[in-house]
Amino acid sequence: MASFATSSTFTAIPATTTATTTKRLPNSPFFSTSHQRSKKIHRSFKVSCNFSDDNQKRLESENLTLLEHHNLDRRNLLLGLGAGGLYTTVNLPAALAAPITTPDISTCKASIDGFINLKDRIRTNACCPPVPPPSVKSVKKHVLPKSEPVRLRPAAHRVTPEYIEKYQRAMAAMKALPDEDPHSFVQQAKIHCAYCNGGYFQEGYPNKDLQVHNCWLFFPFHRWYLYFFERILGKLIDDPTFGLPYWNWDNPSGMSMPAFFEGKYFDPKTSELNSAFDAFRNVEHLPPAILNIDFNNIDSADFTCVQQIGSNLSLMYKQMIANSPNAATFFGGEFKAGDNPISIQNSKGPIESGVHTAAHIWVGNPRMPNNEDMGNFYSSGWDPLFYTHHANVDRMWKIWKDLKGPEYPDHNEPTDPDWLDASYVFYDENKELVRVYNKDSVQMENLHYEYEPSPLPWLKSRPVGRNKNSHVVAKSFGNVEKVEDIKFPVKLDKIVKVLVKRPTINRSKEDKKKAYELLYVNDIKLDGEKFVKFDVFVNDKDDGTPCSPLDSEFAGSFSQLAHFHGHKMLMSSGVTFGLNELLDDIQAESDEYILVTLVPRNGCEDVTVGVIKVELVPSTASG
Repeated sequence: MASFATSSTFTAIPATTTATTTKRLPNSPFFSTSHQRSKKIHRSFKVSCNFSDDNQKRLESENLTLLEHHNLDRRNLLLGLGAGGLYTTVNLPAALAAPITTPDISTCKASIDGFINLKDRIRTNACCPPVPPPSVKSVKKHVLPKSEPVRLRPAAHRVTPEYIEKYQRAMAAMKALPDEDPHSFVQQAKIHCAYCNGGYFQEGYPNKDLQVHNCWLFFPFHRWYLYFFERILGKLIDDPTFGLPYWNWDNPSGMSMPAFFEGKYFDPKTSELNSAFDAFRNVEHLPPAILNIDFNNIDSADFTCVQQIGSNLSLMYKQMIANSPNAATFFGGEFKAGDNPISIQNSKGPIESGVHTAAHIWVGNPRMPNNEDMGNFYSSGWDPLFYTHHANVDRMWKIWKDLKGPEYPDHNEPTDPDWLDASYVFYDENKELVRVYNKDSVQMENLHYEYEPSPLPWLKSRPVGRNKNSHVVAKSFGNVEKVEDIKFPVKLDKIVKVLVKRPTINRSKEDKKKAYELLYVNDIKLDGEKFVKFDVFVNDKDDGTPCSPLDSEFAGSFSQLAHFHGHKMLMSSGVTFGLNELLDDIQAESDEYILVTLVPRNGCEDVTVGVIKVELVPSTASG
């Protein structure tokens, strides 16, 4: 029986707290119920549920450096900086790709993508923003603030009564505005629907949807979204220092849903409504239940409080460190003008596909037709917790970038002009329609907000190999085919095992600083109407004890949200995993081959995989 141990000691969650056992998994664009594991894991953890923020050292952030870039001349021919950023009307080949640009908002259409049940939706799918009056001739480029107070975003589980009162006033003021007001909560909630459920076409490509998920636009778009949401709230209460709270789900003391978001009434004595409350949340996951970051792992349903915390911290380490060595892995796949958003290779970064999606599903109500509110992109913005959740997602970008030194030479944003010059349109705090660019979001201090520091125990939660020096590869020869002998594509309707040759062996610590060894599972073909998920393991020993995210052999997962267009839709995608630490953990650095195991979990009956390979990717240290 495998076991896991950690030296951390936790103090802020009561020892009697247990994670809610989920017997039924919600049917959602984020989630599927098609797979049930036959075995359960019972693990012992040398860890307590007592946790204090004071017993962890704070991360020391280094100065951020704005990436320098130069626009290519071809973009001067293709892209205007006025409203809409007009392209030529001829579709451009991929070789002449340009940055994604949000079009004139008057072209916005009703959102229809991502609904399980469009007819019975509980929120509107008419998600377009108010069209400005004819006197507004162009969209202004947003000017970054020069001299104003820095807004502090506090950890939601540590906020004071004074802060809660301020937050309540700001949200209540926003909700009291007329629906058609660009600053109203209704209009702010619709922004996510329009950008994420097919409300916009790409500028210059009227048959290509604009999508800010599943690609490298995910982090910068949501940073800008929260930036304006926060500034609008501050203006409504005349407080230029107001900052959004963040749901500190990467810290044991903050893994439960923030308490002040629950309860219909802020003050039961006066019947004053709680403006942070949303009626469409999963009642089984209300405080003190602990968020389950492995949202589709049935085995963790029986985890105790300490076990769930251990699993979460291990997964945070995998998503932030092991599988995110550089910009390409952390931010996700490229998405440029003219690309089809449902066929992007290596399309999602580990945070987006991991804890981000897990929290959406975990909070959303499975009893609603489309798992409203948080359980569906179109309705997520209607839950005030959405903005607090995404504040911590944004904080992950900040933390990842601030991890510097020889171990993290490539923790920087993409330098491709097609990422830097991608743009979006929002109403600002003055109700002016403005255009913002990714390149202006990379230095957080220029946006005049910062995060209250919080401990990062997951930095010391590196998984432990359960099959160290197991020689499982040698024992697999003759029983498992080599990748070069397999006729691809292979169908993933059952467990697939394959031996994959590594580009080199016996890599030293210095070698690993110069190049990342990455496992690619590419050319994945799937039905876009299904939620698809499969797990990937490396050198896992088939001994009857299931491997879990707590073990180093668990490389990670591939998951893809459903697209519900009403017909079977063939999509292609891919996923990447880091091997540098994994092979050290299981003492397999001398192995010429690795044993890769793909385990289908959900919707994989017709899924095929066309490429499985291991490659070395140079780091900046190599130059």
